[in-house]
Amino acid sequence: MASYLLSLGIFIAICSIALASDPSPLQDFCVADPTGPVLVNGFACKDPKMAQASDFFFNGLHMPGNTSNPVGSKVSPVNVAQIPGLNTLGISLARIDFAPWGINPPHTHPRATEILTVIEGSLEVGFITSNPDNRLITKVLQKGDVFVFPVNLVHFQRNTGHGNAVAIAALSSQNPGVITVANAVFGSKPAIANDLLAKSFQTDTKTIDWIQSKF
Repeated sequence: MASYLLSLGIFIAICSIALASDPSPLQDFCVADPTGPVLVNGFACKDPKMAQASDFFFNGLHMPGNTSNPVGSKVSPVNVAQIPGLNTLGISLARIDFAPWGINPPHTHPRATEILTVIEGSLEVGFITSNPDNRLITKVLQKGDVFVFPVNLVHFQRNTGHGNAVAIAALSSQNPGVITVANAVFGSKPAIANDLLAKSFQTDTKTIDWIQSKF
């Protein structure tokens, strides 16, 4: 019985690891076919004989993003939507531009761990551990520094300099997804009941209504 339980535990652990990331490819590549009639976890493959270099290529990441917005940042993603050849490969990246004191607000990636490299400027970065500790792990990064945000944990970045900042983030999914905390909580459609949010944030409904009006 003990050996059976041990074998079962090892099997469950292996399965958990296997299911913790995007599915592994079973062929050289699987160029996404967004127009395919078959619904799958990801995208159906187009005929590999029809694959071209353009399916594995993206240009323009050298161009600064427009940071003229309330948060002062712009994320330029390069995932399977931009490069169909990323389908099933379990990787993507993004360029993040920051105006002086611009932020990338607290958010999560439900399907990916992120590793971020500062290309220009300096960034304050951090993530929060899960309940009940909710511990903030934070550091100020300089040009060339690298920081990891574990999958699905709330994290953020802020430009701490007086000039622009740029970072490149690699993510462990072809489609990592993003949930910006403030947008999700205060900008959902339909809206979450204001009395529920007031109780959750220990404030009044008038304050909640004002915050929701911003989203």
